[in-house]
Amino acid sequence: MGTEKKIHFIGIGGIGLSALAKFLNNDGHKISGSDIKQTEITNDLATNFAAKITIPHHEDAVEGVDRVIYSAAVRPTNTEYQKAKELGIELLSRKEALVSILEHKEVYAVGGAHGKSTTSAMLAALLPETNALIGAIAKEFGSNVRNFPNNKVVFEADESDESFLNSNPTLAIVTNVEPEHMEYYEYDEERFYNAYRKFLSLAKTRVINAEDEFLASLDMESIKLYPSKEIKNVEFVLIDGEPHTRFVLRDLGAFDVFGFGFHIALDASLAILAALELGAQLEDIQANILNYKGIKKRFDIVQNKENMVVIDDYGHHPTEIKATMESLAAYKELLGFKSLNVIWQPHKYTRTIDNLTAFVECFEGVDELIILPIWAAGEIPIDIDLKGAFSRYNLYMADSITKEDCIVKVIKDGSVIRSYEEGLVTSFGAGDITYQIRGEV
Repeated sequence: MGTEKKIHFIGIGGIGLSALAKFLNNDGHKISGSDIKQTEITNDLATNFAAKITIPHHEDAVEGVDRVIYSAAVRPTNTEYQKAKELGIELLSRKEALVSILEHKEVYAVGGAHGKSTTSAMLAALLPETNALIGAIAKEFGSNVRNFPNNKVVFEADESDESFLNSNPTLAIVTNVEPEHMEYYEYDEERFYNAYRKFLSLAKTRVINAEDEFLASLDMESIKLYPSKEIKNVEFVLIDGEPHTRFVLRDLGAFDVFGFGFHIALDASLAILAALELGAQLEDIQANILNYKGIKKRFDIVQNKENMVVIDDYGHHPTEIKATMESLAAYKELLGFKSLNVIWQPHKYTRTIDNLTAFVECFEGVDELIILPIWAAGEIPIDIDLKGAFSRYNLYMADSITKEDCIVKVIKDGSVIRSYEEGLVTSFGAGDITYQIRGEV
């Protein structure tokens, strides 16, 4: 991006925008930002990146800056957006800003409907001296960003607003393709699939899951993974008490990777094939894959006691939840636990109603299901009869949960209606449930 600039971020507390802010700070730019509330992310930026943080938004925050980058959630009515416009300051969306941020980098971009954060963090583990920009906190380096003094970047590429088309990929991995974020694509499936076609066509090297129906149909030269044939001997093992998937990939030998599930082996296999293509040595890959420690909020073990394990999972789409439920069933068996209890905070009214049948089916195998109020994410409420839809389950409708003294408590109308002191307890959702299950609210 040339000479040092003062760059202000509206909505800097978001996982995606905070990553760009840290990345640009490490590239020598002075950063500042604002958000509606103070969080762990804004505190980190203020403390470790010398960012001037304004809470809440205030028009004075953009005084004297060279460029303003704003998140997708920011509307043109935002006071800082309006002030920047009035002052003639360059205003860019996160999507637009990617062009100048990544144009001179060697980018290894990871896209797909599911597993892109996981695959990005795995690839970062396999390429230990690269920069990384990930849409989640990689536990290996405790951040969504990692910096090295070179131009190589592992980048989680987002299709939700077509911003992956601005990522300048040298190499592109696509894990799978499934229509989502269709409100952005105006419910036009052809437009959605064309965006993926274009993303892959931008890259010199492509690594794809060739058993995905859409990816299999593409006539593009690619490194193709056929998971059902090429991933063999999958087993779930505990290494130092932590869940790992062991598998054999092609004729490359065996690998152990953190997490449980065939989807973990699949994501790791794509990362391994990409790393080999980029020149990594097989023995280094087998050692470095063990540095991947999972990502925060994905099969995230927040309590690990002899008689009770508590897991926080960001899964908010039926496909993701179903895959994690299979992993949980295997984990429960390996631990010798008697019960698996799940707390679900549905995320968005539109997603819940559009996928209701699939949601009803994806919790199979649970002993008790707790459903919390739908996390609106800014949407206008829609009346959905969740109690009726999920009547086949051993069901509790609740207001919130908390964790105190290693006990998960379920609350309805101010009273504790259930408490869990043993077994496997898992929460699903992309809202504030992640704080509730940790006992932080």
